[in-house]
Amino acid sequence: MSAVAARLAELGLTLPEVVPPLAAYQPAVRSGSYVHTSGQLPMVKGELPATGKVGAEVSPERAKELAAVCALNALAAVKSVAGDLDRIARVVKVVGYVASDPSFTGQPAVVNGASELLGEVLGEKGIHARSAVGVAVLPLDAPVELELLVELTD
Repeated sequence: MSAVAARLAELGLTLPEVVPPLAAYQPAVRSGSYVHTSGQLPMVKGELPATGKVGAEVSPERAKELAAVCALNALAAVKSVAGDLDRIARVVKVVGYVASDPSFTGQPAVVNGASELLGEVLGEKGIHARSAVGVAVLPLDAPVELELLVELTD
């Protein structure tokens, strides 16, 4: 068992199957030493567990949990092209999109769900640069979406 797989198991987490694309794109692509993921929604077994705007239909706490689900889905996408998550040298960048009620300004706290999960799973390799962006709407009315840029070892 790989070190990352063992850490996931220790945390009680399971790496999901890669979420199939909703349109004409790949879940992740490798370019040299880097893997870029497409935006990952918080899909669980093919379904969104919540929809709507954060700060209205979805609480910030629930959205933070969903951001962690997005991060797990993004790791699954990385594994699909890297073969083994132990090849991650570091997470370089996280971009989190939060479908927000117009009065909601807590996007960074929501995206912390993903950042914290990456740190718990990958340790120092999970520390990254990040953007947390409020948007009007996301695909399927998802409350959050996440992209990763990951550097691999040779």
